[in-house]
Order: sequence, then C-alpha cells, then structure tokens
Amino acid sequence: MPAQEKSGNGKKSSSLSISEQEYKKVAKKHEPARPIWANCIKAFFVGGFVCVIGQAIQEAFMAAFHMTSKEAASPTVAVMILISVILTCLGVYDKIAQWAGAGTAVPVTGFANSMCSAALEHRAEGLVLGVGANMFKLAGSVIVFGVVAAFIVGIVYACLGFGGGHL
Repeated sequence: MPAQEKSGNGKKSSSLSISEQEYKKVAKKHEPARPIWANCIKAFFVGGFVCVIGQAIQEAFMAAFHMTSKEAASPTVAVMILISVILTCLGVYDKIAQWAGAGTAVPVTGFANSMCSAALEHRAEGLVLGVGANMFKLAGSVIVFGVVAAFIVGIVYACLGFGGGHL
C-alpha cells in the first residue's frame, strides 16, 4: 500500500504520485518493441498470396468456361468471398490474421471476414436483431463511404470531361 501522509488541510495525499509525462516515459520504457519490418514483410507476402489465389481462380474460370477476364471477375470475387467466409467459420482466417496482420485485409476477403465474424459473434441474439443488425453496422459505414467516394469521383470526372459524354 502506498505511503500516505496528512497534508495541512487534514486530507491524505499520496507521496508516490507522478506526472503524466513521467508516467508516459516509464510506460514507453517498458513497452515491448514491435517488429515493424517483420510485420510489413508478413503482411506483404500474405496479401500477395491472397491476390495470387484470386488470380489463379480467375484464370481457372477463364480456361474452364472460356470467359474473358471481365466475365470471370464476378465469379472470382464470389469464390473469394466464399473461401473467406468458410475459413472464418472454421476459425482459420482469424489465426492467419493474427500472424499476418494487415496482409489479410485485402478488400474482398477482409470485408467478408469482418461481416462473417460479426454475424457469428451475434448469432445468439437472433437472426434479425443479432446477425442482421450487427453485421450491417460495419457494412453500413463501408457502403456509405463507397457511395460518397463514387459520387465525388463521378463529379470530378464529369467536370473534367471524362464522363463519357453524357452531360
């Protein structure tokens, strides 16, 4: 227990109090070092591997079904989402994410993982108020950002004359 002494007004005050700056200095001294370069390398290779898998799936669609790259894009995204959701349900995606960090945040698979995780976490609350409501808390902000960004880019394109001549 810290030593306490009585001050002139009768209240007890701690003799061990330190300023906020001193606390930050002590905390920083005892904070474990982060392997930033190792984390960047892991994220780079895992993110690249996810993209290689996506490219391989797209090439398979193109070869098996004689699709163009544009036609194969949508089924490739659907398969990548399905793989991400299955790995999330099995608990594998989260283990990969703990090891690889930002490398698993590749837009399609990372978003599918976060949506599926929210759904799994809140499934006990019911389908509508649990899964539906909590799953779309994350999706709502992402969708709003995408719509606003697309609107702004569309206005810029139209003002610069890149809008396809529809104005």
